[in-house]
Amino acid sequence: MANFTAADVKKLRELTGAGMMDCKKALDEAEGNVEKAVEILRVKGQKGVAKRESRTAENGAVVALIADDNTSGVLVELKCETDFVAKGEKFQAVAQAITEHVAKTSPADIEALLASEIESGKTVQAYVDEANANLGEKIVLDRFAQYSGGFVATYLHRTSPDLPPQVGVLVQLDKPEAQVARDIAQHIAAFSPTWLSREDVPADVVENERRVAEATSREEGKPEAALPKIVEGRVNGFFKENTLLGQPFAKDNKKSVQKVLDEAGLSLQAFARFRVGA
Repeated sequence: MANFTAADVKKLRELTGAGMMDCKKALDEAEGNVEKAVEILRVKGQKGVAKRESRTAENGAVVALIADDNTSGVLVELKCETDFVAKGEKFQAVAQAITEHVAKTSPADIEALLASEIESGKTVQAYVDEANANLGEKIVLDRFAQYSGGFVATYLHRTSPDLPPQVGVLVQLDKPEAQVARDIAQHIAAFSPTWLSREDVPADVVENERRVAEATSREEGKPEAALPKIVEGRVNGFFKENTLLGQPFAKDNKKSVQKVLDEAGLSLQAFARFRVGA
């Protein structure tokens, strides 16, 4: 084993933008010599990656894969720098391959995904690094969602007809109901809720909203005796705007999303919404 430290690996990653395992292999081959390891990575196609590390990846695609029986599904966001690359077959093939890999392996989190082997001897991180080099742009994989059990469905939205989907939603219902699942997913795509229900909103967020509501009411000169009711009303308004179940339904704003689900005898167990770059 070559004599190199974690600091050497970090330095090599900063110099080249290559994945951790590729850096370790290069340092091992270079017997711990960082400069030689840089040359090894460049020879293997990593040249130019470092120059892309400081760039912003705000384009890309959201890809979904749903099992034939709708019992599981995957949503993946892969980002790049320009819409030119995003609409290309090579970039979209990389995104599709990663999505299929997630569906097959069910990684626990993004770190586990990047460290998993997508091809013989090649991790997902190395696969993304290779795409960096081949496509000449910064390629970023930093989030995915995967659900199983119940009824899983998706909705993908194109913001431009010549681009791949830029917004993607994954939903999981407790029972099969394709139309309701699609309607809810479209609603989520349009209204971008942050949480499923008010019970899911962190206590510190609620408390902060309550403080802001009280301070705002006092600044507006509201009567002291009326403050509790006014504050409670504003906090409820926050819940209504930011929680999916509390939002007015896109297709019928006289009903909440919760009401729509109740009428269908359904429960929404989970959702994920990705917008490229957001």
